[in-house]
Amino acid sequence: MIEHVIPGEIEKKSFEMIQSELISRGIRLDPAQDPVIRRAIHTSADFDYAETLVFSDDAVRIARALISGGADIVTDTNMALTGINKRKLAEYGGQVRCYMADEAVAAEASARGITRASVSMEHAASDISKTGHRTIFAVGNAPTALITLRTMYDEGRFRPDFIIGVPVGFVNVVEAKELIMETDIPHIVNRGRKGGSNIAAAIVNALLYGMK
Repeated sequence: MIEHVIPGEIEKKSFEMIQSELISRGIRLDPAQDPVIRRAIHTSADFDYAETLVFSDDAVRIARALISGGADIVTDTNMALTGINKRKLAEYGGQVRCYMADEAVAAEASARGITRASVSMEHAASDISKTGHRTIFAVGNAPTALITLRTMYDEGRFRPDFIIGVPVGFVNVVEAKELIMETDIPHIVNRGRKGGSNIAAAIVNALLYGMK
């Protein structure tokens, strides 16, 4: 039977159902990571995130400290940019940026024969290096974005403040995530093939909604 739930109660009801299913599966979440994992599950209806989301040491506290200090968010898709709560982020002085639609990025990527995601990360890193502005990278689509961030880090050209690495897909997706988990860069990464721009946005929003 269809259950009647008033619109304002749908999200609350959804999280109650998530809690019930977590209990039935015998899953107990780390309190600090709990809001992030629950929102990823809420966004995807996929309980695998309770097992596959990987957090570096003190990741949630570090990410929220960056946000409270006015950090920006750089995404690899306009979909993630759209999904992040920009009004909430602006309360702390941050903004969301995505370079993927920039004409200069597209032209350079075509000329070099590489992905726009790679070039967009390079452009973002260049801008950040000039301003010194703290930034969280939220990558939900392109493994090449993560590979480029790791390459710049290895070469000593740029060190991200924080990486949310949850691209979805098959080619180089698993490997790119592992590259980030090998570093000392604070991160939240979803191990395996699953992820997506919606998950990247959900993780950012979970961090925002849990701010004090």
